Amino acid sequence: MLKKNILFEDNHLLIINKQAGILSQGDQTGDDSVIEIYKQYIKVRDKKPGNVFLGLPHRLDRPVSGALVLCKTSKALTRMTKQIKEREIQKVYHAVINEKIYSEPKRLVSYLKKDTRLNKAIVSDKPFKHAKEAVLSFEVISIVDNFTLMEIHLETGRPHQIRAQLAYHKMAIYGDTKYSNKKPLRDKTIALHSRRVSLSHPVGGERVEVTAPYPDKTWWQYFK
Repeated sequence: MLKKNILFEDNHLLIINKQAGILSQGDQTGDDSVIEIYKQYIKVRDKKPGNVFLGLPHRLDRPVSGALVLCKTSKALTRMTKQIKEREIQKVYHAVINEKIYSEPKRLVSYLKKDTRLNKAIVSDKPFKHAKEAVLSFEVISIVDNFTLMEIHLETGRPHQIRAQLAYHKMAIYGDTKYSNKKPLRDKTIALHSRRVSLSHPVGGERVEVTAPYPDKTWWQYFK
């Protein structure tokens, strides 16, 4: 399964299709994380006697699936972190909404602040104290039964931005109980997927693009 989820790998980069429900990086829960899982995988696969280096230039929330970039060298990590900070990496997300959304493509501009106590983003249409501007654009790709598939492009990268902004505009992501009053999915994941990533290779400079297949869940299979 771990090998199957590798979308790209060379001496500097490892891009995987993260499974929903797994942490990107370890936290206070002590649960398994992508970083530790793939460190062990590489150590065994490559018969490495010492520690394996894996750095994380960006994260996906635990209930989110899809393309996640890991760095196998400190040089790659430094350069990828710079690319992300300067918005040079292109990330496209897909989300499923459990209702029919009839909308033209739109650009949403909001103001967002992370409430660390609640681990939740607070959103408003107007600036407020300590809030930062949050911008995304979305397009409806398909509607099947009562499910809508959206493509989302981020212009800013605020915590929980897609989840919070869509919910604020009455389009909560399927399964996202943090930002809606609807029932959770049985596995406690949400229907948000990092679909495509495009970046400049941190060492060679060539363009690297990957597309992460959808999870094997009913609501994603509608749109295969």
